[in-house]
Amino acid sequence: YMSPLLRRMAQHSQIDLQVAYCSLRGVHSVYDPDFATAVQWDVPLLDGYNWMEIPNIGTGSEAFLGLCNPDLWRLIRRGSFDAVLCHTGYLKASFWIAFLASRLSGSVFLFGTDANSLAPRDSLSWKVTLKKILWPRIFSLADQIIVPSSRTRDLMRSLGFAEDRMTLTPYCVDNDWWAAQSARVDRAVMRSSWKVAPDSTVVLFCAKLQPWKRPGDLLEAFAAAGILRAFLVFAGEGPLRETLYQRAIDLGIADRVRFLGFVNQSQLPAVYKSADLMVLPSEYEPFAVVVNEASCCGCPVAASDRVGATTDLIAPVNPDFVFPYGDVPALTKLLQKALSDPNELTRRGQDALRRMQSWSARENISGVLEAVERALSRTQAKRAVP
Repeated sequence: YMSPLLRRMAQHSQIDLQVAYCSLRGVHSVYDPDFATAVQWDVPLLDGYNWMEIPNIGTGSEAFLGLCNPDLWRLIRRGSFDAVLCHTGYLKASFWIAFLASRLSGSVFLFGTDANSLAPRDSLSWKVTLKKILWPRIFSLADQIIVPSSRTRDLMRSLGFAEDRMTLTPYCVDNDWWAAQSARVDRAVMRSSWKVAPDSTVVLFCAKLQPWKRPGDLLEAFAAAGILRAFLVFAGEGPLRETLYQRAIDLGIADRVRFLGFVNQSQLPAVYKSADLMVLPSEYEPFAVVVNEASCCGCPVAASDRVGATTDLIAPVNPDFVFPYGDVPALTKLLQKALSDPNELTRRGQDALRRMQSWSARENISGVLEAVERALSRTQAKRAVP
């Protein structure tokens, strides 16, 4: 998701960009335990901007020493950078290398989080308590906090940070690419490959088949809705696939459920374009850029109130497409109402597409520039105080 944004940043007249990768995971094929398959993205990730790979002496795991890139120190100390924007989280050693090098070099240091709640994915309460103590201290280290959504901004505000300490840099995708690719799609051909009639209504689930994504909620609601000539398509892979397939058989709807498996980036526009409604019933979802992607393809999205993107992207145009997390009856009613009028769904999709006009790389880059300017101004003011 970052690569198209980095290309846009590299083209901006006010930005001289140098990207330092602590890992090239995703460029090369790597087993993804959440997808339960090897993943290698099939779109260009390294074209169009200056980048370098910093050798990692860490383990490559998710542990603190999974990313440990000592050469970041030399790069930042010698680079004369005005600002260092860090996307490596504070739970990695490389974050602290970059932070200390920035402090000693006089570069402003910007970072943030995509979290919209203190609650972790594993629901362990002690982590919430620890975050309440640590996060105000950790995020106060940023010369400016970058927040990708309104919900993250609200979270930072709840931790005591003032508005002028935060800058919104919208969590974005390459809107133009998604829209252009989807415009080339032949829905009839795509649906035929799914063995779905052109005049059927298609509900899409596009995510990892993992418990916290709650695909089972959608399956149950789809079955209960009882919409004739409607199909449910799962685009994604994960450990719940067999369970979902068996449950579809038990519910008597297996003939109207399709499992596409892992769908790579270049094929996703066709999937979104060929669906009438995407549903994301997640229990834990900091943002969900699949909402951006589907919206850019003209596919409306319904999502649980735990999905971070609902506040910025769904509620402003389709507020009745936000439902309470875990409420299968509410989702059932939503499906019954939404799928009863295909023309209305098309209109909703156009509303979603229009919303994306002001949630793009343009707004993200403007936010980054604003964040850097604020950080530099604040830092210079501090240095001027005797």
